[in-house]
Amino acid sequence: RNSVLHQFLDKIEKAPPFIIGIAGSVAVGKSTTARLLKALLSRWENHPKVELVTTDGFLYPNEVLEEKGLMSKKGFPESYDIKRLVNFVSDVKACKRNVTAPVYSHLTYNITGDVKCVDLPDVLIIEGLNVLQTGMNYPHEPHRVFISDFLDFSLYVDADSQQIKEWYVNRFMKFRDGAFTKPGSYFSHYTKLSNQAALDKAEGIWSSINGLNLEQNILPTRERAHLILRKGADHMVEEVLLRK
Repeated sequence: RNSVLHQFLDKIEKAPPFIIGIAGSVAVGKSTTARLLKALLSRWENHPKVELVTTDGFLYPNEVLEEKGLMSKKGFPESYDIKRLVNFVSDVKACKRNVTAPVYSHLTYNITGDVKCVDLPDVLIIEGLNVLQTGMNYPHEPHRVFISDFLDFSLYVDADSQQIKEWYVNRFMKFRDGAFTKPGSYFSHYTKLSNQAALDKAEGIWSSINGLNLEQNILPTRERAHLILRKGADHMVEEVLLRK
């Protein structure tokens, strides 16, 4: 009986983690913001345990997206295994031990098969395009509980849409000479394009996928954030808006 009581007390002694969501467009700097926040929070007094997870890992594998005809909608709400993502956040919030999240590779543009283990963090930072989305974005899902329901605080990294497009195109061209040349890169075929053809391709991807997703599904969630970081052309934060 005492053993059962101790197990129960051990479970309730651990406070639920403080969950921070970071949302925003592709190429706006969400990942950098998340990594900096993790580093800063880890330096607090008593050095809290801070974990960072991205929602990219909860995208359906490419094989599934191809079956569903969704490869051209990668990053849109319907391309995520939202049930698995919500269950992950819910389990972490409920202080379950060793909760696993799938790992995504931007090199292979697919799920790796590996998992990241999250075990009783003090703070969980979850970063991705869809962290502030709700049931309105997932009409195809029967449940109505979403990541935003578990967030204690949320940030939206913002910038002018045309500026984000320029960052995306510049990043694409930089990757074309770097990451795209690595063995196993999903985008290796882009290295064979001329400069102009590569620029046209990057702008086409933005217009048909990332820019469209921003306007339809990401930007409408901005006002749900507790804090909006508005960036200028040099990636410096020019304006901070805090919701009361």
